[in-house]
Amino acid sequence: MSDQTAMYPGQVEPAAADLELATRRLMAALDALESAVERRREADRDEDELATRIQALGADRSRLADELDGSLMKSRKLERANREIAERLDVAIGSIRSVLNGSAAVVAAASAIAVAPAEPARVEQADDDADDEDEDAEDEDSEAEDAEDEDAEDEDAEDEDAEE
Repeated sequence: MSDQTAMYPGQVEPAAADLELATRRLMAALDALESAVERRREADRDEDELATRIQALGADRSRLADELDGSLMKSRKLERANREIAERLDVAIGSIRSVLNGSAAVVAAASAIAVAPAEPARVEQADDDADDEDEDAEDEDSEAEDAEDEDAEDEDAEDEDAEE
């Protein structure tokens, strides 16, 4: 090397130039490798974040599925209760209708008075019918009282005869 340096004092040795070029290429390769490693670490962090997100989504899905199952059960119970209540209401409505139909004569008379006051003959007839029913009921009550009074008098008379 010193032979060449002495012969060509102004020139840098070709081996040194090759060495410097190789060093520059090595530094560039190391920089590229370092960048690749950093990108890989970032990709791994992204994968970890993605896995965490997927796990959280899976947990949310399970929780929501449980809530949905609970809501479906509650909905079914409410539907069942609704049907039972509707059936009970139908029975109650039927009972009320039968009671109302049984007292239709009284209701008809009252509705005739309330609905058609402009028809005096009809109202008077309904009033007369109601009065007749009241009188019949009073007559029956007085007859029953008279019969009871007669029975009581007969018993008193028998008691007096028995004492004498």
